[in-house]
Amino acid sequence: MIKYIGVNDHNIDLFEGQYTVPNGMSYNSYIVEGEKVAVMDTVDASFGDEWLSNIKEALGDRSPDYLIVQHMEPDHSANIDVFATEYPQAVIVATDRAFAMMKKFFEKDYADRRIVVGDGDTLDLGGRTLTFCTAPMVHWPEVMMTYDSKEKTLFSADGFGKFGALDVEEDWACEARRYYIGIVGKYGAQVQAVLKKAATLDIETICPLHGPVLTENLSYYIGLYDTWSSYSVESEGVVICYTSVYGNTKKAVELLEKELIAAGCPKVAVNDLARCDKAEAVEDAFRYGKIVLATTTYNGELFPFMREFINELTERGYKNRTIGLIENGSWAPVAARTIKKMFENSKNLTFTDTTVTIHSAVKAENEEQIKALAKELL
Repeated sequence: MIKYIGVNDHNIDLFEGQYTVPNGMSYNSYIVEGEKVAVMDTVDASFGDEWLSNIKEALGDRSPDYLIVQHMEPDHSANIDVFATEYPQAVIVATDRAFAMMKKFFEKDYADRRIVVGDGDTLDLGGRTLTFCTAPMVHWPEVMMTYDSKEKTLFSADGFGKFGALDVEEDWACEARRYYIGIVGKYGAQVQAVLKKAATLDIETICPLHGPVLTENLSYYIGLYDTWSSYSVESEGVVICYTSVYGNTKKAVELLEKELIAAGCPKVAVNDLARCDKAEAVEDAFRYGKIVLATTTYNGELFPFMREFINELTERGYKNRTIGLIENGSWAPVAARTIKKMFENSKNLTFTDTTVTIHSAVKAENEEQIKALAKELL
């Protein structure tokens, strides 16, 4: 039997100190019962008492025999020592790298009560066998996932997670995409490797460390992960990300948006980088196959919000996309050249032949350039 013993956090405002989570977060933990009992991961430090209470309520007179640690990020590992104190007979199961991190977090590595496991190792609970699958850099080096063959369940660590507490109804893909691209997105190759391992398993349920347990239409979720981790295009359309100081660059963006919609573009997503949720803009950049970056020259370089946005993209291995450029500069526009240089180490990017160059204000010649850019994008 598998039981849920996680918690919901509605006190948090920024996850990992940067991602807005208006619907909170869940920190998931599970109990797997055979003749012996294993607890899968702990929860955030703020919820230790609630989590221990959940364990006791779920187990009654029984006590855990094992704590399985799949991921050492503190929102999942903060209560390892609390658990170890509460259940001194329990054995901790984790990778060697995880135990090294425990030493750093808790100044102890539980050498007298631990089992070090690697890829393909198993743990017999009596009538139920757990098989461990290492998943390094998805998205920390010590990560592993766990497969329960009896109930055909994959405990997927941070994989297939999403923002949002479990007591709030919302679309899975939207917040799972923002979560994946923001937090895991750099490690697409490593995710692809794990998906290949998962393809060899008979999986009916996925139990992540954040977000809902997935039990139906698993091909949908796995398919999205394959798309995201292979940097493929998920949705047809164009995303426009821009900065504008006095409204002239914004005017060019509005003209381009109008041209694209009139020409039948299936979706035009527009993000003002100075005002939008940056993570939402990054999500859009990876979701769509075509992007337009529109910005002013600033201090002989790029406007700061645009520079930081491009850093977010290149940090996550942005590739396989078409990029159009709109630059503005009153005396020496260099934004387009600077943007291309920032992407020089990125793979498989195509820049449109048309670059719109505005000198202070949009003029008739710019309107023609914008029409040409729209036509080229479509």
